[in-house]
Amino acid sequence: MFDHISTYATDYGATKSFYEAVFAPLGYSVQTEFVAEWNQDFPTQRMCAFGRDGKPSYWVIESKVRFTPRHVAFSAPSRAEVEEFHRQGMANGGSDNGKPGLRPLYHENYYGAFLIDPDGNNVEAVCHAPE
Repeated sequence: MFDHISTYATDYGATKSFYEAVFAPLGYSVQTEFVAEWNQDFPTQRMCAFGRDGKPSYWVIESKVRFTPRHVAFSAPSRAEVEEFHRQGMANGGSDNGKPGLRPLYHENYYGAFLIDPDGNNVEAVCHAPE
């Protein structure tokens, strides 16, 4: 449904490192990174985008102000990848917001894990496949 989305980071380095760690098990990596030199109000503003196959899909943009937290869920092909996403997030500056497990409230095979990223966003990996 979406082409790309962005999140904002008040600690760009910590947030980028967090997403590098949690996205690795899901097969996502940094596709592009640059400084927004055109931004007259913040000419040193850094940004990067994660994705696959050269397609930037999830942008991390440095910000001087904190924004309202948001929720984003990322697809994982297996439950093992959901678990690794959570493990990597906990080891790289995230905090637990729901350990890996079934969430039958959503549907019988919904297997998800939730983390709070360094900027307070609720991020999730989810697998919809039966075991």
